[in-house]
Amino acid sequence: MSGKPVLHYFNARGRMECIRWLLAAAGVEFEEKLIQSPEDLEKLKKDGNLMFDQVPMVEIDGMKLAQTRAILNYIATKYDLYGKDMKERALIDMYSEGILDLTEMIIQLVICPPDQREAKTALAKDRTKNRYLPAFEKVLKSHGQDYLVGNRLTRVDIHLLELLLYVEEFDASLLTPFPLLKAFKSRISSLPNVKKFLQPGSQRKPAMDAKQIEEARKVFKF
Repeated sequence: MSGKPVLHYFNARGRMECIRWLLAAAGVEFEEKLIQSPEDLEKLKKDGNLMFDQVPMVEIDGMKLAQTRAILNYIATKYDLYGKDMKERALIDMYSEGILDLTEMIIQLVICPPDQREAKTALAKDRTKNRYLPAFEKVLKSHGQDYLVGNRLTRVDIHLLELLLYVEEFDASLLTPFPLLKAFKSRISSLPNVKKFLQPGSQRKPAMDAKQIEEARKVFKF
C-alpha cells in the first residue's frame, strides 16, 4: 500500500483544494480517488469511511480524517507549518479563519441561484476590498516581514496565496490598492514547491465550469 495521502473528493476545488495546496506546499505527493457518481459516494458511506457521511476525506498515517479544518491542522502540524508556539498558532488560526470565510464566500458564487448571484457578488467584492484584504495588508505592514506569522512559512501563507489567486480570478482590480499583498503573492508563488504546484499539469484544480457544477449536483444532490 502506498504511503502517500489519499484524497477523496470530486474533480474540482471545493473544500479539498486548500488541502491539496497545503500538501503541495509541504512537498508531499498525494493520490486522489475521485468521486464521479452518487454510487461512489454511497460506497464510501456504506463502508464506514466517512465519519459524518461527507467529504473531503483524507487517508493519512492510518487514519481516515474528515472535516477540512481538522485535516489542515494535522497536515500543518506534521510538516511544521503551524508556528513555533501557542501564540503563533493562535494568530495562524485567527488569520486562517478569516481567509477561509472569504474563500468560501467566493467559491460559493459559482453554485448560488442566479437570482441571488448579483447581490452575493456585490457582497463578496465589498468584503474583499473593505474587510479582509485591508486586514492582511495591515498585518504585513505592521511587522515588515516576508511571512504573516513568525517570519517563516506557515500554513496561513499558503491559505492566503490561494485566496489571493481566487480574488485575482474573481476581479483582479480588487488587489490594486494592496501593494504588500501583491508583493506577498509574487514572493510565495516563487517558493519551489508552490511554483511547481502552479505549473500546468499539477493536481491543482481550475475554476469550476458549468459541466463540473452539473456533475457535482448529481453526486452531492444540492
